[in-house]
Amino acid sequence: MSVPARELGRYRLEDLLGRGGMASVYRGVDEELGRPVAVKLLAEHFAGDNEIRRRFLREARIAGALNHPNIVSVYDIGERDGCPFIVMELVEGESLADLLARDGPLEPGRAVELALQACAGLEHAHRAGLVHRDVKPANLLIRRDGTLKVADFGIARVAAAATTLTQAGAILGTASYLAPEQAEGGEVTARADVYALGAVLYELLAGRPPFVAESIQELVLGQQRAQIEPLVDVAPGLEGVVLWALARDPAARPDSAAELGRELARTTTELPTRRLEQTTRVRTRRRRRVPRPRTGRRGAVLGAVALTLIALGAGVSLGMREDSKPAPPPRATGSPATDAQALARWLRAQSR
Repeated sequence: MSVPARELGRYRLEDLLGRGGMASVYRGVDEELGRPVAVKLLAEHFAGDNEIRRRFLREARIAGALNHPNIVSVYDIGERDGCPFIVMELVEGESLADLLARDGPLEPGRAVELALQACAGLEHAHRAGLVHRDVKPANLLIRRDGTLKVADFGIARVAAAATTLTQAGAILGTASYLAPEQAEGGEVTARADVYALGAVLYELLAGRPPFVAESIQELVLGQQRAQIEPLVDVAPGLEGVVLWALARDPAARPDSAAELGRELARTTTELPTRRLEQTTRVRTRRRRRVPRPRTGRRGAVLGAVALTLIALGAGVSLGMREDSKPAPPPRATGSPATDAQALARWLRAQSR
């Protein structure tokens, strides 16, 4: 891809941040607002395809309507010399792929914290009718304050179209994270994102994806024939949730990212929401020394995320009772202590 003009209207391009098969991303500056941004430029060999360009801009508009702390914000879209671009929030930090390459497998509590944030972002997108289709470590960005951001919503469906229109049988994203139905060309729903997040979480715990494949064909064969290797030094409860997300049959997986997040939150006492132990029944191992919860902005963010997912899951499960009409769960305020007390009162009221 040739070097683009350094000015795209009000946006000044600076350093190249990354380049993939679909697009390149540059650090930029919005000169009207004086804020840093990330600018994604569609690759030239796709920019000449009217259908790809149309889908690229359409999906960017849909992604631009999402407003959630765990999703990279889309600020603007445009086109310059026939090449469309997307202007997004600049996430100062690193991707999960970078973190894994540097540190290897993560401690289970940390892995669950990150997965919970991804669940919250994906659930918001799914409720808006947008399936990511390419959840992988490189598309999960960690800001310096610990906030995880799901990236590339605006290009996922376009990548699927490009695969179909230009390179039949080529890999969309990284093959190792594709759900079986997606790899086999079947219907892709939100449960494909649940599977992909399960594969990411498996890698965070094991240091490798559940299936390592260099092509879609190799992945399909592996998913059909191979058994997923057990996780080492991981509590059975957490391993069970991960394997649940990785079920081959979409109907056998969690119904939603919120349900996955609710069950993940139950597997650890090391989240900032551990204060719930004071007012609700939480299973812990006898004489286990539980570390103090982390504090600061990162703790507040993760606390609000976990509380939101637990409340959503509780509301769904209680709402399935035909003879009861539960009140809506309390809204997260951003304060783990306040939210924990409100949620505990709500849960006690629903159990009467």
